[in-house]
Amino acid sequence: MDTLEQRLGYTFRNRELLRGAMIHSSYANEHRVSGIASNERMEFLGDAVLGLVSGEYLYHMHPDAPEGDLTRLRAALVCEESLYEVAQSLGLGAYLKLGKGEESGGGRARPSILADATESVFAAVYLDGGMEAARELIDRVLLNREHEAAVEQRRRDYKTALQELVQRKAGQVLRYEMADAAGPDHAKVFTFHVLLNGENIGSGSGHSKKEAEQAAARAALERLTEQK
Repeated sequence: MDTLEQRLGYTFRNRELLRGAMIHSSYANEHRVSGIASNERMEFLGDAVLGLVSGEYLYHMHPDAPEGDLTRLRAALVCEESLYEVAQSLGLGAYLKLGKGEESGGGRARPSILADATESVFAAVYLDGGMEAARELIDRVLLNREHEAAVEQRRRDYKTALQELVQRKAGQVLRYEMADAAGPDHAKVFTFHVLLNGENIGSGSGHSKKEAEQAAARAALERLTEQK
């Protein structure tokens, strides 16, 4: 735990909170007799703390942005991919307690597990040191101009971002389908659907096929983000 505390830049008064943040449900299930709890409750709390801190950050950093833009930017900043990147930078995978099946299945590198662990760590710091300690950590590892710029660049190419998101689960088939092409040739508007395993998960329109596909991918990303 010494090394992890150094990476976090925070020294715990109650280290059991940090240890608890590293316990995956697969490990807790295998040690149910011992009464070991998973980090799922901490993940829930960490998500709430992150939501408040990120909302406050964006509110002050973008005083002229409307609510819709702030919501979309926050969703991108705190998405699974962003939290996974934080976990990688902190090396959280090495500290996780996993069940045997999850361990053998590559759980230490699984983005969803690492993203959840990141939120659990935020909760652990909050419970140990209060909101200011949690805010300082979140600001340092996640909410900064450099990271925001990288996220914004990633958001501009919605098709690539959507492809990366769905590929995290095996057997996913993503396909774009033109639904309509209306208007005169000089001002035609194309409408595309994006299908995931045959199901329409987003639609969008534009004055070119590429623009319409990007709009559909953006709608799909927003839908999938809201479902998490």
